[in-house]
Amino acid sequence: MSNKPPVPGPTLAEKRETTVQLLIDSFASDRLSVEEFEDRLDRAHRAGDAGTLESLISDLPVPVAGRTPSAPAQAAGTPAPRPADRPERALPDEVRERQFMAAVMGGFERKGPWVPARHTSFLALMGGGVLDFREARLPPGPIEIAIFALMGGVEIIVPPWMGVDSGGIAIMGAFEDGHAGRTAPLPPDAPVLRIGGFVMMGGVEVAVRMPGESASAAKKRLRAERKLLKAAEKDAQRRESP
Repeated sequence: MSNKPPVPGPTLAEKRETTVQLLIDSFASDRLSVEEFEDRLDRAHRAGDAGTLESLISDLPVPVAGRTPSAPAQAAGTPAPRPADRPERALPDEVRERQFMAAVMGGFERKGPWVPARHTSFLALMGGGVLDFREARLPPGPIEIAIFALMGGVEIIVPPWMGVDSGGIAIMGAFEDGHAGRTAPLPPDAPVLRIGGFVMMGGVEVAVRMPGESASAAKKRLRAERKLLKAAEKDAQRRESP
């Protein structure tokens, strides 16, 4: 008869760590939606017993033995989009050097697979415009937009893989650089959009959204990505602790 003492099972803290890591891996692998991930992550941190933790992952695939879990740095934030997710660059002979757009007491919208010029001037006079670059076939090199808005505004929507350098003069208005809210680093070959100009009693707003994503869905995604980043950082700290 063996006299070996029984091997103690994992503690609640260890089970919580395992549960959080599996949720992170599942979210990063698109097995959980934004809403499901947010809900389960909150419940995992509040759980007071092992049974509750097990119920949160009972429908998720168990990692294969020997498989290396996703690294926190990879899980944090949205991964850089695959090349297939990004529209092809425009050919040099398709790209105009300059173009002019205007919204005068009305609206102007450009979206879909359009080809922006290298230098664009936009006039918004008591009107508004929307420039959506998410499906645009971009020219090589940086793209420049000069905006003059008087009692009007321009909304610029860019995908997560596009860099933005925004600045200008605003009097009783604003240049709102919403691209700073992105959570994932830009890929090395990211195209760059440079925005400048003059705004009086109006505004220029830059928003980051995935193709086909609404403003409300983008907010939910960013909120989930920040939670994912925080969970991954905590997991990394626990792993580094002696």
